[in-house]
Amino acid sequence: MSITAIILAGGKATRMGGVDKGQVLFQQKPLITHVVTRLVPQVDEILINANREIETYKTLGYQILQDEITDFAGPLAGMQLGLKYASSDYLLTVPCDSPLLPLDLAERLQIALIKYHADIAIVMSNGNVHPVFCLCKRSVLPILNDYLDHGGRKVREWQQSLNHVHVDCSDCAEAFTNLNTQQDLTDFEAKLQKILPGNSSHDCK
Repeated sequence: MSITAIILAGGKATRMGGVDKGQVLFQQKPLITHVVTRLVPQVDEILINANREIETYKTLGYQILQDEITDFAGPLAGMQLGLKYASSDYLLTVPCDSPLLPLDLAERLQIALIKYHADIAIVMSNGNVHPVFCLCKRSVLPILNDYLDHGGRKVREWQQSLNHVHVDCSDCAEAFTNLNTQQDLTDFEAKLQKILPGNSSHDCK
């Protein structure tokens, strides 16, 4: 199964002070660099959805896609771009602030998608759904286009309209921690240092 991944880095990050979240440092490296490093072995193509710091993102060497819907329409705008421009029949979406992205995320979701003949497989952990971590068939693009054209903007609402399956990743729950504020980031780094003192990396697989 050929898979394209799109990294969602196009948001306003208002709770992070309006900075471009993908460029925020985590363990001395931009968040998006961690994400790219973990995605490379898992997928055949990487796209990045960004609306600011375009030249900086271009240095990563991947195609940068800016929202085609105005006024920061949210994650679905990035998902739409991924489905539109992916060269694969399957699209993996992840946020730019997931530095502990599981090294087998694509495999986990792919297995569930095939097993349950679903259109989209969505991560959940400890009873919480993480809708921007998902793998879907590219064939769902017309359904997403229609949803957006009618003013829809809620990721979970759109996903639930599809033949979907949730994939339990509770064994790797920390990989899906929300890093919405600078304090979240500081606390997360401190937590990892307690778990792995003196270690600058962590394998969630």
